[in-house]
Amino acid sequence: MDNNKDEYIVFLNDIGKEKPNNFRNNDTQCPFCNRAELEGVIDEKGSFILLKNKYPTLQDTLQLVIIETCSCEIGMGEYSPEYMENLIRFGVKHWLKLEENDEYKSVIFYKNHGPNSGGSIKHAHMQIVGLKSIDYRENLNQKYFDGVEIYRSRSCIVNLSDQPINGFSEFNVIIDDDLNSLNELSNGVRKIVHYILNNYFAKCDSFNLFFYHWNGKIICKVTPRFTTSPLLLGYSLKQISNSLVHIAKKLKELYFQ
Repeated sequence: MDNNKDEYIVFLNDIGKEKPNNFRNNDTQCPFCNRAELEGVIDEKGSFILLKNKYPTLQDTLQLVIIETCSCEIGMGEYSPEYMENLIRFGVKHWLKLEENDEYKSVIFYKNHGPNSGGSIKHAHMQIVGLKSIDYRENLNQKYFDGVEIYRSRSCIVNLSDQPINGFSEFNVIIDDDLNSLNELSNGVRKIVHYILNNYFAKCDSFNLFFYHWNGKIICKVTPRFTTSPLLLGYSLKQISNSLVHIAKKLKELYFQ
């Protein structure tokens, strides 16, 4: 009997081959810099723009993009606390609003940054994807969000997963879904991003943010990215660092005192 419950999103090759990629080709014009020619704009607030993805490569989904800045030269590792909080509030608002639409079984909210993150455009942006036939929450387990504690307040927990989803270093920032502590979530994420890009134990220029609305919590998982391990790709064997406590201690000393 086949108990495999894996679900697959169909990638549309005919659309995917048209997507610009300025990680691979520096001569590719950035589609997010020329704001006057953007199409499908849904909302705009200051530097932030929410619009429909011009290249919707995933079948049975609604794909949206949040452009974070006006310039390709600025990234999340340089945002001020206020700018970061405003961005996270803008993104979370639209993510949770789309969740209320019964057309989608679930809605994912994430960010790619850097050449090893799975992204194709350098210009800072985030993505919201409404999934019509898949509920990502069915694959979650509380153990993915537990770990070595780095910071705790009355309304926010920051930790380093000791049983991560895909292995090695996964940092979690967790608040209640009443959103009263969104400032702590955004500040925690901002500090971890800065740590990964500047003080992580290995040189790192790429990361992902993954947001989850699950069990009454809003969670952001911040994951440094390198070339994906062949053990994970070929055998689903996850690796975990033997220095979890040291990594957590270093982050706490530098950013959470």
